[in-house]
Amino acid sequence: MSTELDPIGYDEDDAVKYIQNYLPQELKGRFSDDEINYVIDIIYEFYEDKGLLDESTSDEDVIDIDEDELIEFVLKNTKKDKLAKFTTEEVTFIIQGELAYCESLNIFE
Repeated sequence: MSTELDPIGYDEDDAVKYIQNYLPQELKGRFSDDEINYVIDIIYEFYEDKGLLDESTSDEDVIDIDEDELIEFVLKNTKKDKLAKFTTEEVTFIIQGELAYCESLNIFE
C-alpha cells in the first residue's frame, strides 16, 4: 500500500471492513479479508499506473477514474495471478466499496 495515503486518513484495515459491509447480502462473507485486501492492492496498482498517486498531482486536479477500465484491470490481474474466482459483478462491488470508502474520507475531493 502506498504510504502517500496515510496522511489523509486511509487505513487498509478500515477499508477492508468498509468493503465487507458495503457488499450486497448475497456476497457478504464470501471473501476473506485477505482476498479483499488483494483486490485493493490491484486497485492501487491501477491508480499508480494512471499517475493518480503522483505527488505532483495538485488538489485542484480533477481525478477521473474509468470504472470499466479499472474492473477490466482487476479481472486481468486476478486471472494472471491464478485467482480467477472473482466474477465481473463481484469485482465491481468490491471496487465500488473501495471508491465509497475513499469518498467517505474525501480522498478524491
